[in-house]
Amino acid sequence: MDKTKFIQQPDGYLNRVPVLQFVLVTLLFPLWGAAASLNDILITQFKAVFELSNVASAFVQSAFYGGYFLIAIPAATIIKKTSYKLAIIIGLLCYIMGCFIFFPASHMATYGMFLVAIFGIAIGLSFLETSANTYTTLLGPRESATKRINLAQLFNPIGNIVGILLGKYFVFTDGESSLQEQLAGMSPAEAKQFSLEMLQRTLVPYKIILMILLAVLILFLIVKFPKAKPELPKKTKKQVDLGETLKYLSKNVPFKKGILAQFIYMGLQTTVWSFTIRLALDVNPHVNERFASNFMIYSFIAFFIGRLLANILMARFKPIFVLALYSVIGFILLAYTALVPNMSAVYGAVFVSVLFGPCWPTIYGRTVEMVENKYRETAGAFLVMAIIGGAVIPPIQGLFTDLFGSLQLSFVVPMCCFLYLAYYFYKENRASSNKNVEEDSTIKQSIVQ
Repeated sequence: MDKTKFIQQPDGYLNRVPVLQFVLVTLLFPLWGAAASLNDILITQFKAVFELSNVASAFVQSAFYGGYFLIAIPAATIIKKTSYKLAIIIGLLCYIMGCFIFFPASHMATYGMFLVAIFGIAIGLSFLETSANTYTTLLGPRESATKRINLAQLFNPIGNIVGILLGKYFVFTDGESSLQEQLAGMSPAEAKQFSLEMLQRTLVPYKIILMILLAVLILFLIVKFPKAKPELPKKTKKQVDLGETLKYLSKNVPFKKGILAQFIYMGLQTTVWSFTIRLALDVNPHVNERFASNFMIYSFIAFFIGRLLANILMARFKPIFVLALYSVIGFILLAYTALVPNMSAVYGAVFVSVLFGPCWPTIYGRTVEMVENKYRETAGAFLVMAIIGGAVIPPIQGLFTDLFGSLQLSFVVPMCCFLYLAYYFYKENRASSNKNVEEDSTIKQSIVQ
């Protein structure tokens, strides 16, 4: 037998990790990270150029994560009927098309058209995340599935950093004052011309991303990938239909709790990152957008460090215990961010990104493990659909800001999200401990007998 070849097990997992294929799938993680972090740049840019309210500017995230929500189930259906590779190729093509829509959007100069472009990108990313997150868990032995998705997710903040750097140097200007202040000092004709120039600047990052996407697409077209699909029992060779899957998942309590936790977590992460640049501008009105974007770079570096640190901690302690501790610390940090009226509050918002690191992959991997093999693709799609939290909670924080007139105080919204996650992880940790005690008791009884 050729030991260099990987063998697919009946449950869909492989006997060993195919290195080239795993590396290529991992490359997808920074690609959607870059798109997500560029949204944080666009929110600030569009608010000034289109003179938007805080709620309206947050619709950038609603368009983005709304696309994820709507397409996840169709993506899962395609995966189930075809392969993970085909779903990834479709995702890359849609991502490319979404980037192309930015060109007519910049010439039409309407907020709605930009939202269409962002929605188009999100359709592609929904295909990529629905397939890649689950696929990384399958590309190797089952017992190391959670470690693989955590390793792959480690590259996501690298994409976030690249996206922010592209926005900082190609979208934001280097004026001494903020874009909003520059526009306020111009005549209507000058402001209109300047706004059009600012919208043209949004094209540059997407041109660079387009070139990378085309190269990655070619690699996926030419490299052979394993199917990594579980074998159906001989009696039921036909695919499980959606109705049966929904009935099963609706009765799976641990799965439903995982979906809610993922929804809350995505809303928490997205709203903190959406308003960090704005928080810096609000707390210190003497800085401009390009300088304020540095805090997002620091945030994503903190995010990356947090993932590394979490991998070390989770090798020594139970992942659920680590996440419960992270959530309590996050709650305290966001309380500080919301209530302390100076620049240190911004650093509180930056440091909280350290605590985001392990949440998504751990919740994802743990929740998928609670589902039977034949329902896995659709279960993974629902977990990706939970990203809709990123579309819901930022507008809530924007509404809070508009109602109470304080962007800083609005950080109580993500603070409450961390409070819920602390409760969820605490309960999961207790349930896990009780299960281990029951298993140990069963083993001892069997030995006695």
